[in-house]
Amino acid sequence: MPIHMITMPKWGLSMEQGQVNGWLKAVGDKVGKGDEVLDVETDKISSGVECAFDGTLRRQIAKEGDTLPIGALLGVVADAETADGDIDAAVEAFQRDFVPPSAADGDAGPQPEKVQIGGRTVRYLKIGEGGTPAVLIHGFGGDLNNWLFNHADLAAHREVWALDLPGHGESGKAVETGSVDELAANVIAFLDDRGIERAHLVGHSMGSLVAMTVADRAPQRVASLALIAGAGLGEEINREYIDGFVAGNSRNTLKPHLTKLFADGSLVTRQLVEDIVKYKRLEGVDVALRKIAASAFEGGSQQRVYREKLKDLAPRTLVIWGSEDQIIPARHAEGLKGDIRVHVIEGKGHMVQMEAASEVNRLLNDFLGQ
Repeated sequence: MPIHMITMPKWGLSMEQGQVNGWLKAVGDKVGKGDEVLDVETDKISSGVECAFDGTLRRQIAKEGDTLPIGALLGVVADAETADGDIDAAVEAFQRDFVPPSAADGDAGPQPEKVQIGGRTVRYLKIGEGGTPAVLIHGFGGDLNNWLFNHADLAAHREVWALDLPGHGESGKAVETGSVDELAANVIAFLDDRGIERAHLVGHSMGSLVAMTVADRAPQRVASLALIAGAGLGEEINREYIDGFVAGNSRNTLKPHLTKLFADGSLVTRQLVEDIVKYKRLEGVDVALRKIAASAFEGGSQQRVYREKLKDLAPRTLVIWGSEDQIIPARHAEGLKGDIRVHVIEGKGHMVQMEAASEVNRLLNDFLGQ
């Protein structure tokens, strides 16, 4: 069996390094493809590094607390019978030849862009080429960075766009009514402006509600729907979270609510909280979020539910949920009528596309096709 190197992954366009939080497997443990072997924290989020090989963990090169660049050697997987000397030689060769990527290399890859559509600024990021495009639509209070761990992986097979909805991210903050129809109309206008005739729509949380509304209004534009922890499939929603997120404007008032987004609240990094605080303090954000929340979640329940219509909205539909979702209950994935693929991922929360990125990416790529 060959000697396999586990290296520091690159999650998202801006990641340059990661800090090792700790090992989840011990030297001598058997590991398989998809097993998380250690935890790494970036300035955005903590996440598990998955093993891409079957074998035995023979070396832990990185130590807890180490901060290492993208591509740096973390550990070694090989057969239990592989000689120690061979592993030592492979590690020595890797370390000798490894050159950390430099920001000065100018290879930062695609960067988000902005365009004026109907008098409104829209920020978007496009990666990949060919195939039927996929469009990623984030949830309430989110932005295109919610797809940090998914965008590039999906774009290995097709053209993939992510955008900031009105009132969110770096798109224009002004909304008229804040209704889901207004948000959906903005997505359709984006498709028109970018020349996207037909797309797979991938929505997270409120983005799922927006995606279903686009499909309801312009079915010819939608090749499929992939709904992740989707709003719009039942009435219940965590009103305390919505109200707390809208009202919060400091680290102390927001962090208790942000930890509810993950099954493991420790994944919420200081930088993630500070990014949200900075966004919440931008001019126009408070008014926009209050309008959207009042329209979509008035009285603490979801105002528009597509549950009965879902089977007729798109040619194919995929539903993904984290079993421990504290914002929208995973039971909304149960009992859906029609030929709808449903996957509930055990032990993960509302941000399942971040907490179980590799599994979600596998499900999406399998669903969308190569």
